[in-house]
Amino acid sequence: MKNRPKSLISINDFTKDEILKVLELTAKFEENPDQNLLEGKVVGSIFFEPSTRTRLSFETAVNRLKGRVIGFSEASNTSVSKGETLKDTTMMLANYCDLIVMRHPLEGSVRYASEVSKVPVINAGDGSNQHPTQTMLDLYSIKKTQGTLNNLKIAMVGDLKYGRTVHSLLMAMSHFNTSFKFIAPPELQMPDEYCMYLKNKGLNFEEHTDFAENIKGVDIIYMTRVQRERFSEPMEYEKVKNVYILRNTMLNNTKPNVKILHPLPRVSEISTDVDNNPKAYYFDQALNGVYTRMAVICYILGIK
Repeated sequence: MKNRPKSLISINDFTKDEILKVLELTAKFEENPDQNLLEGKVVGSIFFEPSTRTRLSFETAVNRLKGRVIGFSEASNTSVSKGETLKDTTMMLANYCDLIVMRHPLEGSVRYASEVSKVPVINAGDGSNQHPTQTMLDLYSIKKTQGTLNNLKIAMVGDLKYGRTVHSLLMAMSHFNTSFKFIAPPELQMPDEYCMYLKNKGLNFEEHTDFAENIKGVDIIYMTRVQRERFSEPMEYEKVKNVYILRNTMLNNTKPNVKILHPLPRVSEISTDVDNNPKAYYFDQALNGVYTRMAVICYILGIK
């Protein structure tokens, strides 16, 4: 079988060196975002699941680099609604573009698409599995605010069971001797496979259900939304949806350098009185997504 182009489906598709290279490239794009590096290139953006920040930041990244975007943000308007398979949709779109950005609700679906596509595929989120470009922008946000990625303490809060962003971030930060606090209700704790992953790497982690006490000594508070769409039973969602709410007063005893990250959208898990606190970083984090995705696209396409 001929060599397939390099895709980014899991954060583990990038080595530590590749992660650091892309972060360097991200900083350069932040300094100078408007370039014509994608002139003549077409990027296919196919989102089988709703998205605001991820889809629009990818499109902004392509537009700033003078490329073109085709695709859809709602599968009901496409031949998928007529029964077209993921394989056929992917192979058809690969004829039209140089790179595919895909979000899909089923775990493993984007990996499968990358195996049938003749152009590279970037995973924009597959179910509760992975979201590697979110991880790259999270890493950039952490490095920018802390000055380093090494030897940090990160609290991950909320939906750690279904939250693909925390799964990807945990795996990426395992390169940098990170220690973790997992703060979640019993129903939404970090899956065993990720805990075993950290154990095998000799990294420290603690599991807690208490929120306020366990954010005091950390460098990053990574908040997550409890995702209604991942629950088959509405009552189960109602039971846990407001279990952790970060309020401004809770930040009084936290470290001066701490930053609050959130992949967004926020529902009620961060009170709006936190927004003006200098420790809040989630809206800047979303902006970093544009520069990061510019860097990832250029790296995947081999554009200097």
